[in-house]
Amino acid sequence: MINNVRLEKVLFLDIETVAASKSYSNLDDDFKKFWDKKALRFQRNQLELSTADLYEQKAGIFSEFGKIVCVSVGYFSEWRVKQREFRVKSFYGDDEKILLEEFSELMQNYFCHPESDFICGHNVREFDIPYIGRRMMVNHVKIPPLINIPGKKPWEVKYLLDTMELWKFGDYKAYTSLALLAKLFGVPTPKDDIDGSMVNQTYWEGNQLERIVKYCEKDVVATASVFLAMRGEKILNENEILSA
Repeated sequence: MINNVRLEKVLFLDIETVAASKSYSNLDDDFKKFWDKKALRFQRNQLELSTADLYEQKAGIFSEFGKIVCVSVGYFSEWRVKQREFRVKSFYGDDEKILLEEFSELMQNYFCHPESDFICGHNVREFDIPYIGRRMMVNHVKIPPLINIPGKKPWEVKYLLDTMELWKFGDYKAYTSLALLAKLFGVPTPKDDIDGSMVNQTYWEGNQLERIVKYCEKDVVATASVFLAMRGEKILNENEILSA
């Protein structure tokens, strides 16, 4: 199973997303109406929050109302020495189209064969990959083969290695966070500065994109270490992590 996968053929991946606009008031009338309908499902349980408040809290997780501000990736270099090398690289910025084009180019050049290459992430099947694909479609960016999954059967996307799915062992009843798995396997927490609930505010009010990038990269490193632990291998140490 995962122990038969060559680490050098795996692209570890994580994304950070925010609301497409700074606030609900910045939306045009049509998008306000669409968001009003979407927000109804949340207001049933959060009656104290307005539609505008919910937009700032929730819009970023929906590809129709959000945008990607960072895609971080990590990969193992071919072993030339005994020590492993895990290289981390991020594509980020305010212009979603540009960062997606750069990420797409990387995938098309180096991770483009569904028969031999892999993508690994936490909840990557349900969130990261669909979100990336939809936003590439909106921005008219060429969708790489490993991202272009609409219509494919489950056995046709075995190259998607989802650490959350690997942990479930076929149990579909619960969600397990990356932070919890990291704790279980003794991996340094990626949530020591900000967490996902803070990304939108950090971007729109704090203007701290570099901080978001560091958080995203920590998630990639944590995912890779959890994957290694699931294979019965040692987790990454700081000396093995390099900037690409």
